[in-house]
Amino acid sequence: MASGSGGATVNDMTSTITLTEALAAGTVVLDGGMSNQLESAGHDLSDELWSARLLAERPEAITQAHLAYFEAGADVAITSSYQATFEGFAKRGIEAERAAELLVLSVELAREAVRQAQAGGVTRPLWVAASVGPYGAMLADGSEYRGRYGLSVDELERFHRPRLEVLAGARPDVLALETVPDADEARALLRAVRGLGVPAWLSYSVAGDRTRAGQPLEEAFALAAEADEVIAVGVNCCAPEDVEAAVETAARVTGKPVVVYPNSGEAWNAEARAWDGRSSFAAEQVRGWRESGARLIGGCCRVGPEAIGSIARTLAEAR
Repeated sequence: MASGSGGATVNDMTSTITLTEALAAGTVVLDGGMSNQLESAGHDLSDELWSARLLAERPEAITQAHLAYFEAGADVAITSSYQATFEGFAKRGIEAERAAELLVLSVELAREAVRQAQAGGVTRPLWVAASVGPYGAMLADGSEYRGRYGLSVDELERFHRPRLEVLAGARPDVLALETVPDADEARALLRAVRGLGVPAWLSYSVAGDRTRAGQPLEEAFALAAEADEVIAVGVNCCAPEDVEAAVETAARVTGKPVVVYPNSGEAWNAEARAWDGRSSFAAEQVRGWRESGARLIGGCCRVGPEAIGSIARTLAEAR
């Protein structure tokens, strides 16, 4: 489904192509929200561990969620490790050794979905992105939409590094440093991925032309400009209306491919743990995002397989 700017398509290439090479050649389709796909299948995600709870209790459900997105047209599965941390698991009585096993399992389940998709007739290259959510995701109090946790960059680096090491050891195709609300946390994450041997993308959660913590996006994106590990930079878990300007800024400041996967347009109510408002997401918007420099395009919360299929078709038509 992914298309290239020069008439070539990622579909035309062998399955051994790396994600970095695919981004140089064209546009790659990301999946959509893991949580809404699991909820639509009847799973209760009201727990603080969110979809990470199912790693231990219903791992097959996670594989099926990934598979639904691959079958819809996604080229990349983002693992269910967004809210999976040693600290979060420890609150539930899960010891560090078992927590590490569950982090590795998140990558293995996505790989299993790749195998099932290919067995079912999907022939295009498929990749796995290991999700690394912000510190605030572990707190499960909505602070990933605010940042400014009161921790230093060094403290945030110490928090992120252990699970990054475990996830990198599971050999995903890329580490998805996602929904980052604060440039300080981005600094910590960029330090923490050094030397792991796995490329990464860095994706901020934004409001207008600033990070959720209030820093100008131009400054926030600039942090990744010289980071060799970072193969794409952009935004996710934001309103669709905030995307195009952010894509233009990210492309101009970093010169790197841009990653973008917004929410449906609804707003998260942390107290009620529910979504408010209505969707403003439309697949036709991706044409403008692509023209502005986006190369990894998908959806985040409340964006399901049907919408991802529409994105894939829209990008294919834009070749």
